[in-house]
Amino acid sequence: MKKRLMLRVDAMKAHVAEMADAIFDRPEAGRKERFASELIAGELERNGFCVERGVAGMPTAFRAVYERGTGGASIGLLCEYDALEGFGHGCAHHIQGPACLAAALALKETESDVPIKIVVYGTPDEEDGNGKVAMLKGGCFADIDAALMAHGGPETTVDVKSLALKEYEVRFKGMPAHAAIRPEDGRSALDALLLCCHGVEFLREHVRDDVRMHYSIDNGGGPSNIVPQRATGTFVLRAYSAEYLAGIARRFMRIVEGAALMTDTAYEIEERADLANKIPVPSLNGAMLENARTAGAPGIAPPREHTGSTDFANLLHRLPGACIRVAFVPPGTSSHSQEYLRAGKSEAAHEAAAIAAKVLALTAYDLASEPALLARVKAEHAQNFAAFR
Repeated sequence: MKKRLMLRVDAMKAHVAEMADAIFDRPEAGRKERFASELIAGELERNGFCVERGVAGMPTAFRAVYERGTGGASIGLLCEYDALEGFGHGCAHHIQGPACLAAALALKETESDVPIKIVVYGTPDEEDGNGKVAMLKGGCFADIDAALMAHGGPETTVDVKSLALKEYEVRFKGMPAHAAIRPEDGRSALDALLLCCHGVEFLREHVRDDVRMHYSIDNGGGPSNIVPQRATGTFVLRAYSAEYLAGIARRFMRIVEGAALMTDTAYEIEERADLANKIPVPSLNGAMLENARTAGAPGIAPPREHTGSTDFANLLHRLPGACIRVAFVPPGTSSHSQEYLRAGKSEAAHEAAAIAAKVLALTAYDLASEPALLARVKAEHAQNFAAFR
């Protein structure tokens, strides 16, 4: 069965490459991915999937379903297709949709007596807007037993952990005054913002080693001869535990409040992002890596213990899932870089899309055909959720 699945993907390889190149050539920022979304959704619909567009109130999100038999495992294949604003596909999202499409069609068209429900979710705006979080709030993903993803990378591997993240925009409002003639009448919003930054620096000494805190001053207040009335900063807090990060966030709120008290200013805080940490499922990661070997993936490496932040992690606080990263650029190459961009239409990228499709199809078949594996995946997820959340 696995050989037949891979042969079916091979038969679609040229079409997968063509689709990936088309998405690469028409980069679309988050929630504007009309071409990419319709390209993938339309192809699924023409091949017998029941497609619902605009799910969760997001015009470029979709859900496509095909079910063979009854009572089988429901496996989600999740694809991203947003580009980096003003940069292009420097994170290889253009290969995800075509890979999911090929995996889904291979599973549908390869004869088998194993019942399975295949659910392809188009998930917009991963880079800036955390689209999967909005989709979760809109009721998506409740219909699947496990979620599978694929991504390009410098190595073929899977992730163990990711950083939970909270991002805030903090706006201070003071009182303007002539900085030389009547400074006593002023209340500096910039002073408040600088004190807030200093407070974060002092907080660094009293948190766990895995915590990351960074910030930028987005608006410093204007001319130097006027006491700044307004100042704005962006603050990002990260840790490998969402639960621990929540405590850090409460301490950060007190820093903001304290900075405003010290400067007699007012403040507003807007939460821009709230991403969870990944919940590892070793048996699912192991199945994906074993299938990567079966598919002949290049550059196979041990699981990555640590990585950045992703909206996929929020989904993993609800159900088990994993993402295979398939090598298509040299080891050590950073995503969001010119090297990623230059490699986007390379033969290595085309091969990575086909291999990703194979790994997704083989792993979905494993979960559907081996109830004991799916049960183990669910049990590990529940156990590690209690340990790592």
